[in-house]
Amino acid sequence: MSGSPASTVPHRGMITVSIMLATIMQALDTTIANVALPHMQGSLQSSQDQIAWVLTSYIVAAAIATPLTGWLCAQWGRRQVFLVAVVGFTIASALCGMAANLWQIVAARLLQGVFGAALVPLSQAVLLDINPKEKVGQAMAIWGAGIMVGPILGPMLGGWLTENANWRWVFYINLPVGVLAFIGIARFLPESRPKGERLDLFGFATLSLGVGLLQLFLDRGQQLDWFNSLEICLEAAGCLIAMAFFVVHTWTTTGVSFLNRGLVRDRNFVTGVFFAFIVGMILYATMALLPALLQGLLGYPVVYTGMAMAPRGAGTMVAMLVVGRLVHRIDARAVMAFGFALTALSLYQMTRMTLDMDSDLIILSGFLQGLGVGFTFVPLSTAAFATLAPALRNDGTPIFSLMRNIGSSVGISIVQTLLTQGTARAHAELAVDISRANPVLQMLPPALDSSTPAGLALLNVEVTRQAAMMAYVADFRVMLVLTLAAMPLLLLIKKSSRGAPVASEVADAAH
Repeated sequence: MSGSPASTVPHRGMITVSIMLATIMQALDTTIANVALPHMQGSLQSSQDQIAWVLTSYIVAAAIATPLTGWLCAQWGRRQVFLVAVVGFTIASALCGMAANLWQIVAARLLQGVFGAALVPLSQAVLLDINPKEKVGQAMAIWGAGIMVGPILGPMLGGWLTENANWRWVFYINLPVGVLAFIGIARFLPESRPKGERLDLFGFATLSLGVGLLQLFLDRGQQLDWFNSLEICLEAAGCLIAMAFFVVHTWTTTGVSFLNRGLVRDRNFVTGVFFAFIVGMILYATMALLPALLQGLLGYPVVYTGMAMAPRGAGTMVAMLVVGRLVHRIDARAVMAFGFALTALSLYQMTRMTLDMDSDLIILSGFLQGLGVGFTFVPLSTAAFATLAPALRNDGTPIFSLMRNIGSSVGISIVQTLLTQGTARAHAELAVDISRANPVLQMLPPALDSSTPAGLALLNVEVTRQAAMMAYVADFRVMLVLTLAAMPLLLLIKKSSRGAPVASEVADAAH
């Protein structure tokens, strides 16, 4: 920062606190609004299809704006961009809380996504720059705790605020946090303005269009029955065409390209981005399934659902307190393999869930998965940037965050589709056995007598519950297989010696 070595940066602690406040604020907003959607729907007098745009607008706007972070820093400086992003996100949060109708809150959520997109990659880049290489692991543990614990605790906090206050406080809670983050960043963060080049407008336009259409495709596909919908077909075709133009343009242009080609030449960064995609799939897909399972099938109240999922966040925090001190003593690949093994164990436990289980299995599997994510994400973040030149960090951190977000969208879409199809398939298989000739049915209580319309209706409800549980277990099994399949790919990451210099000594190698 300003050319100073990381070891001489003043106020490192206050900088870390300030930027992490902004990061947690943004990370919480990825999930905190989800549990409040039914309350918003009634208050804003909108349909279920319409209220879904509260989530979709935020996701799409953030996906489009994230890749622009590096160029913005080069033009106006990292500190300036950080301050504008915090102010814009805080004001947009207030506008969300004050919205009087659907279109006002959708517009405010669009602004939230645009301004919030830069917060996570900027915080990662700052922590990488202000810490000496022996403390990078601990810095990435703090950063990882913020972006991972935020989405985990979001549903619990959102449910508590919605039930005890009002859904508008889901957004108003950002105001004091945003003010504190702004004061800290303005007071303590020094300016850093890397060498900038002109904007590759065609590259930015095609990448933004491709990513935005991909997010719309993933977010609305299940709702609109995928390729049976003209909208989904158009979004898929547009995404493929835009991304094809982007790839060809990036590799054939003789001038400046929006995606710095130096990033693709770094094997650790490319592999790290791939694993960020995988971790995003596993973490967010599982988190998307559990609230619906606990509330829809097991009848848990919203607040108790959040409490049952809280040990996942506790596990992540415990892991990150430990792993920050390990990454410079133990091969990062071994730490990540241990994290993946814990994640696989937790998913295996989830495949044993039943409708009559107590909360012990949920708490234990969640805690283990939290540990697994913590032991995976910190060394992954460290290894991905260990050999990357500092000059490329402002370009690399947005791509890292973007791929993690896309992975979460892909994972959620896959498990939701499999859940719907699996429930229908299991229901059909179970329904075959519902006949008067089946002796087991004769042992059921009179209320479930299949010879009466009321009994048949109750029996159908129970069959649907059982079918849904079978589909959930099948989804967890898919996530388990994906986790095990990804583990051998850890060998693609270069092994770095404990005393090896990081990229600051080879800053020109990527150009």
